[in-house]
Amino acid sequence: MNLLSEQVTENEIKIILRELNKAHAILGDVVEFGCYVGTTSVFIAKEIEKTEKTLWLYDSFEGLPEKSKQDENSLGEVFKKGELYSSKKQLINNLKKANLKTMPKITKGWFCDLTKEQIPEKISFAFLDGDYYDSILDPLKLIWDNLSSGAIIVVDDYGNQALPGAEKAVRQWCNNKGLKYKVEDSLAIFCKK
Repeated sequence: MNLLSEQVTENEIKIILRELNKAHAILGDVVEFGCYVGTTSVFIAKEIEKTEKTLWLYDSFEGLPEKSKQDENSLGEVFKKGELYSSKKQLINNLKKANLKTMPKITKGWFCDLTKEQIPEKISFAFLDGDYYDSILDPLKLIWDNLSSGAIIVVDDYGNQALPGAEKAVRQWCNNKGLKYKVEDSLAIFCKK
């Protein structure tokens, strides 16, 4: 398994792909919020080539935004505004090197600024790797009504002490929606009822 960055492990990729496979029978496309250099994007795109689904990618291409109070933690001091910067061009180059049959639809923008017109009408699977509290909640709010029944959501960095906002966002969202979730490695996994 050739990983483009150290932001995700081989085991996490295996879990993401396992959950994605479960979503093949669910109506809708696949979305990824926070794609960085495309490590998970390449694997997801390759996996859905055998389906009729389209992969939609979203990233600021400006690195991380400002932290909220929910994200503050002494262990996360290395995560500052602008960290984890990658250009859209770098992402596209990595996707091209993967020899994909179909290029994903790529949208540049902060998650809080995206609109319903920029997401698929039906979504079967969502991978959220926004690192921060708002960067997990904003995509959830945006896509929730477009998620098909049974759609699978995987959120990265759950339990990552340096990025406490991701776990707080998952707990809050699932508690408010009455959803159960499971955690494997640093991935929180839940479904829309």
